[in-house]
Formats: sequence, structure tokens, C-alpha cells
Amino acid sequence: MPEPQPGAGEVRVRVEAAGVNFADIITANGGYPGTPPPPLIAGREFAGTLDPSGERMMGYMQWGAFAEVAVARLDMMWPVPEDWTAPEAASFPVNYFTAYLAYWKAGLVSRAPGEPRPRVLIHAVAGGVGTAAVQIGKLLDLEMYGTSSSDEKLQRVQKLGLQHGINYRERDYEQAIQEMTKGEGVDAVLEMLGGEHTAKSIRCVKEFGRVIVYGSATGKPSALDTRALYAKGASVHGLWLTVLSGNKPVMADAWKRMSVWIAAGRLRPVVGHVLPLEKAGDAFKLLLERKNFGKVVLVIH
Repeated sequence: MPEPQPGAGEVRVRVEAAGVNFADIITANGGYPGTPPPPLIAGREFAGTLDPSGERMMGYMQWGAFAEVAVARLDMMWPVPEDWTAPEAASFPVNYFTAYLAYWKAGLVSRAPGEPRPRVLIHAVAGGVGTAAVQIGKLLDLEMYGTSSSDEKLQRVQKLGLQHGINYRERDYEQAIQEMTKGEGVDAVLEMLGGEHTAKSIRCVKEFGRVIVYGSATGKPSALDTRALYAKGASVHGLWLTVLSGNKPVMADAWKRMSVWIAAGRLRPVVGHVLPLEKAGDAFKLLLERKNFGKVVLVIH
């Protein structure tokens, strides 16, 4: 392919590493909204160097990160912390902005003095967004419950700050939440499974609770009867980083808060798997088979 040429407000990047997301798998299946017809260069987050300055940057784009050279919007790029590797930096944009903005939409990024500690249920807690949500939730002083497919994964996430792990292969998480919270439920659920899980998540929240839906990993549309919201005054909120990334004030506020934590050494991506670009198929399989822990990253250079 010829090297892409930057347009207005864009810069060219020599990509070193790119994060793999479930959205990339949906894109490969042709099911991601707005996907152009193939052939298509996928990939939506990266770390690399600006051309020609050589400045290390990490960034977000809709397509094109799985390449040696990419063109991205300058306002969707952030400096790479000095002690971060390229795979760590490539693991930040999608997962950490998604996790932070999910808490923002749930009304949990700040609370008045004396308010009780909020409870949150995080699905797929051992994945990229899940591990980011645990790190950020710890900094926000949240009581966190997380679902995963194995005790080993849950133990690893508990080292990051998760207080309550639920192995969904052994225990129904809806019942577990009712038991663990003594029937009160949680204040918010970070939900990216779709299908029946959106309705189940609603049943997990307390009065005025919020379910933040940011994906559909099961490949099934959310099954939702809005009457389930009435009794609790609960609500369901959609979160799509593709759209929110265009809201400069929202993104700037999120980066301002997270950059302080990064500078203090309190926020750092969890990279579980690093593969070369030619093993992209194996990287996708790790996510499809639920075998990943933390972020899966492709190394380009």
C-alpha cells in the first residue's frame, strides 16, 4: 500500500504497536456500524512516533492502526509516558477512555463527602476494559464486583484492586450479586455482553441504578423490556467511544483526570499478550475464546 497522506488536522505516524479490541473482530465479521467494504485496514488504537519529529505518541482512530504507517487526528493523540513501552501505550486509548467515561456516565467519577461508597458490577473484568475499570475504580474508591470465566483470572484481577470476584461458569452472577449485597444490588453495571445480559444486569442494580452498555460481545442484540426499569427508576445508557471521541470537552476532561493519575504512577495498562502483526489471527482468537487477560497487542515494528 502507498503511504497514507495526512489531511487537515492530521499527522502521519510510524506505528510500533496496536491494541486489539473486540470491535476489530466485529469489524472483520462485517457487523460493526459504518464499516467500509473490504479490503480494509482495521485497528483503532496505536502507539508510535510522529513523522518526521519522532515524538512518541499514542492515539485513537476508527480504522487503520494495524499498519506500519497510519494517519490520525492530532487531537486524538496523547504523549506516551516516559516509562511506558509501546505495547503499554497501545493498550491505553480505547480501554481507559471507555472505562473512565462509563464511570462518568454512571455518575461515579465524583461524589459528595460522606456519601456511601458506590457499588459497581464489571462484566469481563479480566479483559482490557475490565482491568482498566478496576484500576480506575480503585482510584475512585468504588466497591467492585467482577465477572470472569476462571478463578485464576479473578485472582489476578483482585491484585489490581477488585474486591469481589464471580466465576460465572460456576455461579449465576445475578444471584451472586443479590447474596453479596444482601438484596440491595449495585449502583451501576458496566455491560458489554448483550443478549440476555442487559436484562440480567438491570436486575442487579438498586433503586435509580444505571446500566452502561458499551458493547455486545455475545453477538446478540440486547434483550430489554423497559418495564423492568419502572420499579427501580433504573436507566440504561449507551456508550460508544466512536461518537464520544468527537466531543472535545468530554475527552479533554477525561484525559486531564487520567493524566494526573498516570503522572503519579497510579495508572498503567495491563498487557497480557503481545504478538507480531502476522499473528493477528491468533490475537483475535484469544479474544474470541475468552483466553486473554488484560490487553492483547500486536507489534508492528
